[in-house]
Amino acid sequence: MRHVSHRARSAVRRCVGIGVGLLLGGCAGSASLHEVRDFADQSAKLGAYNELATRYRDTYSREQIYLAPSADQLAKVADARRRAVYDDFISAQKAVVLYMQTLAMLAGDERYDLGGRLDALGKGIKANVESGLEQRHVQAYTGMTRLLTRIIASRYQSSSVQSMVRDGDGDLQTLLDAMLTLTRLYTKTYENEKKTVQGLFDVEIPMANRPQDRMLATLARVHMVSKSAEYKLLDKRYDLAVQGLTKVSIGHRRLREHVDDLHAADLKVLLVGYANDLQAIGLGLQPIH
Repeated sequence: MRHVSHRARSAVRRCVGIGVGLLLGGCAGSASLHEVRDFADQSAKLGAYNELATRYRDTYSREQIYLAPSADQLAKVADARRRAVYDDFISAQKAVVLYMQTLAMLAGDERYDLGGRLDALGKGIKANVESGLEQRHVQAYTGMTRLLTRIIASRYQSSSVQSMVRDGDGDLQTLLDAMLTLTRLYTKTYENEKKTVQGLFDVEIPMANRPQDRMLATLARVHMVSKSAEYKLLDKRYDLAVQGLTKVSIGHRRLREHVDDLHAADLKVLLVGYANDLQAIGLGLQPIH
């Protein structure tokens, strides 16, 4: 009789253990989704993209000393416009990063706690003709917020990966398009800043040709060399941002195509390649000190 009771108790413990495991995330079901996890994890690290948005916002503080008085007032107006939309730009990026962070956690084989992560989202975004943000981008942000709220509230990890990929791809692709649109804006603003600074050197240094201007001209040339080196690095970073966002978009589209078989061998090979590429791109987007 005691032997039977012991077996019964063991069976109950096994059942309870299985039930708890399912509630805590279905780890066994997601253990082989490491390629999905790594791709999403590397995609989320494009948060370093944030520096390009900050550079865009702070353009005037850098270029002011190079501006002619006649151009300063117009630059102040542009500065106010950039600062007014900065939070919207960051919100769009935060939604994409949080989506990828959540996907990485769901695809992992560890227990997870997503409570409070929605606090990382911004306050929302607004359409803006000058920046290129459209109503469809606003709607995608709203849809992404709702999806994240639902997924984070769910306790079924393995099924949430498929649900997230299936339901989130449309809004994610639209938000990535928004980020690419903003990257083009950042690049255009940066190119204008570079043209302003280099133009000043091109005009002023040849004019500093008197003996008493020698030290001034030498210092200006040293500064020009330093700025040229900085611009070469920045040229590459804007290109890398476009490459990274494009890679995330393509990689997630492949996930959506294989959503009913995330264990497919060809998908795993693709995701490993995308993750490696994104890791390299992320290193190139580390902040310049």
